[in-house]
Amino acid sequence: MTRNRLSPLTFPHAWASEWGQDQHGLWQAFTYNNIRHAFRWIPPGTFMMGSPIEEEGRLDQEDLHEVTLTKGFWLGETTVTQALWQAVMDESPSHFKGDERPVENVSWDDCQKFIEVLSQIHPDLKLRLPWEAEWEYACRAGTSTPFSFGGKDDLTLERVNYSGKWDKYDSNGETKPVKNHPANNWGLYEMHGNVWEWCQNTWQANLGTAAVIDPEGQPASKLAKRVLRGGSWGIRGGSCRSAIRVRDEPDDRLNDAGLRLSLGH
Repeated sequence: MTRNRLSPLTFPHAWASEWGQDQHGLWQAFTYNNIRHAFRWIPPGTFMMGSPIEEEGRLDQEDLHEVTLTKGFWLGETTVTQALWQAVMDESPSHFKGDERPVENVSWDDCQKFIEVLSQIHPDLKLRLPWEAEWEYACRAGTSTPFSFGGKDDLTLERVNYSGKWDKYDSNGETKPVKNHPANNWGLYEMHGNVWEWCQNTWQANLGTAAVIDPEGQPASKLAKRVLRGGSWGIRGGSCRSAIRVRDEPDDRLNDAGLRLSLGH
């Protein structure tokens, strides 16, 4: 995987209340109603999306292929918290309550409404959900292993909030506060487990093996299924890998699905 370290043309942005640089790179944050939300700069680069045939836990829809992202983008340091959702939408839809826990029980359609309202509050924010390829690139953070921290033997509950079993689900778990587990090499928290994350894309069962540049998915009807990535609190360990990809109806609400914001290019 190659990563171009070009910095964004404008930094910080006009909406930023805080900004800086650390061992993970550039970051900037906005504050709304005393709720702080930070983004990490993800420079352009090339990586292998999907999984090799020999990877344990692999699913058929994880076609291994080279992806080049020619433009960098900003991605949420964490998933959207319940506190931020409450401040913007004046409602608390989550099943597991806690200001610093990720918002869940929100559909893809709900996420689009949230983005619309927050964009009206902060017109300078050019918000959207990440494209699926952007999400996996950021999740891997320069790695090609099943997880950003290594392989199956490196998976622990200290690193990921999941069922605790490689091949079994557990409905007795719950979400954990964001930043409860270590960040990946690019400063992003809980890209594995805790809650599934909606992506902008409509679902494609097979992405193919040909190399692609800046994939954004294909247009589809309003009712087309959307992509979710990352795994969740009750999901088996094999379904929290970097390459895991599933789909659901855009109006479906689940207590293990939330969102991570992207500022786009």
